[in-house]
Amino acid sequence: MTEKKIDIQGMSCGHCVMAVRSELAKIPGVEVKKVTVGSATVIFDEHAVPLDRIYAAIREAGYAPAG
Repeated sequence: MTEKKIDIQGMSCGHCVMAVRSELAKIPGVEVKKVTVGSATVIFDEHAVPLDRIYAAIREAGYAPAG
């Protein structure tokens, strides 16, 4: 399992946090450890869930993963 902190651009409030958390929580095999304004920390198996899938979920929430 890999723990990864992802910087996220465009977040500014609690609604942003909830939107990102909600999208990340939809991905099977991803544990959302923490989401704050500007970042998310997730735990996942990099062999089962590509990092690109996590980045796509962040973009689906309307924000830009930095990295």
